[in-house]
Amino acid sequence: MEYLDEYRDPEAAKSLIETLHRRSPFDRQIRLMEICGTHTVAIFRSGMRQLLPDWIRLISGPGCPVCVTASEDIDRSIWLSRQPEVIITTFGDLVRVPGSSSSLHRERSRGADVRVVYATLDALRIAEENPSKQVVFLGIGFETTAPTVAAAIRQAAAQGVDNFSVFSAHKLLPPAMRALLDSKDLNLDGFICPGHVSTIIGAAAYEEVVSRYHIPCVVTGFEPLDILHSIHLLVDMVLKREAKVINQYRRAVKWEGNLAAQRLIDEIFEPADATWRGLGMIPGSGLKIREKWSTFDAVKRFAMPVIEVKEHPGCKCGEVLRGVMTPPECGLFRKVCTPGDPKGPCMVSSEGTCGAYYRYQG
Repeated sequence: MEYLDEYRDPEAAKSLIETLHRRSPFDRQIRLMEICGTHTVAIFRSGMRQLLPDWIRLISGPGCPVCVTASEDIDRSIWLSRQPEVIITTFGDLVRVPGSSSSLHRERSRGADVRVVYATLDALRIAEENPSKQVVFLGIGFETTAPTVAAAIRQAAAQGVDNFSVFSAHKLLPPAMRALLDSKDLNLDGFICPGHVSTIIGAAAYEEVVSRYHIPCVVTGFEPLDILHSIHLLVDMVLKREAKVINQYRRAVKWEGNLAAQRLIDEIFEPADATWRGLGMIPGSGLKIREKWSTFDAVKRFAMPVIEVKEHPGCKCGEVLRGVMTPPECGLFRKVCTPGDPKGPCMVSSEGTCGAYYRYQG
């Protein structure tokens, strides 16, 4: 069964757990990675790890867009906030992420105009209301948010709002999956693929990963039963030595994705090499604003200097994002790195693995 008609059925969840416990696994652990921060939180909140047989290991991957944002991009955002007559607009998680020597939260306390918005068009409205200032939106996110940013750029052009620009640090997920599989320090058997991103790119986007690496992928919803079902499907494929893409989340995700959103992204952006925290530079894994729309590119509007990046000594956020280390293995976790005083983005974001461990792992 590849699809659930009822995704909040406790008896179905119990049945899946019992079925997994009855399975005869290989003589090793089956290692499955969820690459969505919302999945990570749902897994912890439900206590799912404790319910699964010990031969199934769930590994949290680079599914938090704030967490994978490179330190140099955080520092560039902070630099932008220090420029005169500039209003920085951003989604909330980014504000408290520490850079080399500061954060947007700290810059705001020093007088910088940093505003949290809930939609990209809110940033465009702020630009319209403040024509004497430059308004920069920090475009940090996966394919999920890229269409809304593209729509705001197109609307700014149509309305002649020339004091609006975007600092694009968007990331594309499939290239990161390939980078993870190419690494030598991680051995995965399957991917629990993200629901939100997949509504845009479609389940078909994972076919290249499956065919190149012969690794199964299941696009999954966010209810605990959805995730349990996806684990069941992945284990079944691993034990049968099969590899294919299954769209378990068909109530929200189409095989081809949202074609209108894909066209909008392609109109405004083009693929670019991008640096990921923990994964380094991944070719073609980012989005930069096309030359046609370059008047709305904050990188070109502001002459950004070369910024020397200084990572916090001892922070293992990069290793956590690659799935080669769990947060308790970091020497800073709970001791000096807490949600009240985070040393890395994995503790800051609501989707960060360190934050999930801190809240739900005792």
